[in-house]
Amino acid sequence: MAVGQDVTGSASPLGVVANRDTGVDHGHLGALIKEWRPTQLVVGMPAYADGSPSDMQKPVAAFIEDLRRYDLPIETVDERYTSVEAERVLKEARKAGSRGRISKEMIDSAAAVFIAERYLAGS
Repeated sequence: MAVGQDVTGSASPLGVVANRDTGVDHGHLGALIKEWRPTQLVVGMPAYADGSPSDMQKPVAAFIEDLRRYDLPIETVDERYTSVEAERVLKEARKAGSRGRISKEMIDSAAAVFIAERYLAGS
């Protein structure tokens, strides 16, 4: 997750909200929404490199329907390559000595920042 600021067009990571076989951790997600009071939610929509729909689009669409409980507008953004870009940036930070071991959660959180910034740049 990330929180974005439309005035500056920047975003900051908020960590990862668990999404397991039992579903999304709505306790954690709801607490973040209450704390940050967003005006809308933005969800990354996966696609293949050629832009065709990914197999993950159905579960993401179900997740979006689940998010409607928060009564906020929901937008989607093409998330292609955000994880690749996030991993690259984190590896560069590690080489520079400002970051240690890189976890999947760190990559996901950094990718959320890129998704939020991509949305902000387009709005």
